[in-house]
Amino acid sequence: MSEINATMRGIGQTARAASRRLAASEAGARNAALRAIAERLRDDRAALETANEKDLAAGRGNGLDAALLDRLTLTDARIDAMADGLEQIAALPDPVGAVSHLDPMPSGIRVGRMRVPLGVVGIIYESRPNVTADAAALCLKSGNACVLRGGSEALHSNQAIAACIAAGLADAGLPETAVQVVRTTDRAAVGAMITLDEYIDVLVPRGGKGLIERIMREATVPMIKHLDGVCHCYVDADADPAMAERVVVNAKTQRYGTCNTLETLLVDASVAASLLPRFKAAFDAHGVELRGCERSRALVDGLTAAEPADWDAEYLAPILAVAVVDGLDAAIEHIDRHGSGHTDAIVTRDHARAQRFLREVDSSSVMVNASTRFADGFEYGLGAEIGISTDKLHARGPVGLEGLTTQKYIVLGEGHVRE
Repeated sequence: MSEINATMRGIGQTARAASRRLAASEAGARNAALRAIAERLRDDRAALETANEKDLAAGRGNGLDAALLDRLTLTDARIDAMADGLEQIAALPDPVGAVSHLDPMPSGIRVGRMRVPLGVVGIIYESRPNVTADAAALCLKSGNACVLRGGSEALHSNQAIAACIAAGLADAGLPETAVQVVRTTDRAAVGAMITLDEYIDVLVPRGGKGLIERIMREATVPMIKHLDGVCHCYVDADADPAMAERVVVNAKTQRYGTCNTLETLLVDASVAASLLPRFKAAFDAHGVELRGCERSRALVDGLTAAEPADWDAEYLAPILAVAVVDGLDAAIEHIDRHGSGHTDAIVTRDHARAQRFLREVDSSSVMVNASTRFADGFEYGLGAEIGISTDKLHARGPVGLEGLTTQKYIVLGEGHVRE
């Protein structure tokens, strides 16, 4: 057995042991750990920022683009947001042990379901060090141990956050091995981790398409996958122009490097001539390049000609694909063909068309008159998220506490026997 495989197996064994202690722990102890970790993050912000600057310097030296550097950066505000998120998760109702549908059966027994942790959650992610805190917090709150493998570009930041987590767990009397951040940057660690089905119950990969495809091919551990965020907004014929501009511009420019950022704008043909120049001026002010279809370029100057690949692109950059479509049916068809099942929105004052869009667009989040940037666990009241699942089984959309638990049947009797 290679050294990497032995290391990962050891991590899996200790995570499994910690998961049993967490599953038996009281909610108060887990909440105390979350609050202690939040306090450590705030107190150690100087160390976090120093570690993060090492990663940023290395990233700049390795030619990381602006979007990836933005995802990697830990500012004072982002450190505060991490700590706030931990405290908000601590304040959420405890999902573990909740019993539902405890119903009497004709035989006299009562049958219900109890919500329980998944066990050990393995999370593989890239760039964003805040994922380390968010993922650890959600796993701890839901009674799960976790094994975290961040990207090599965030190694120093992740280890600094891990130190705060370990200290907070110790402060609360919970095992430090409940959250383990893999220290090696060797890619072989990923291969070892995704086949640890003896110890890891579910994988949550967060990263580029290449990473997800690799895990889908090689993993023996079940996974909750998060594919591309090719998000659309359709501006309907009956949209309020000012609302449409506000929603569309926010969806694209509020932050470029996120999976819920708008990547394709669809505009109804009947209003394209009046709205596209308005959108173009707004996006010019933000420095966003527009790549348009032939019809859109005929209506407004200054659009780059879109290539076929643009309709399937997750840019994570100040670039937006623009297409003119003939009504709602054409918009839904375009989203069905090119979307990734992540988040799609419509801007309209027509209730019937809004309802059709909600029913017929098959994405994990579907929105009416709201920016796609709201597709987020924090904004949905989950406290934080471990990822946004584009799967249809078990968990879909932002994966919060319930997505990190499962249910088992419980049966209550008083000496009942089956005749």
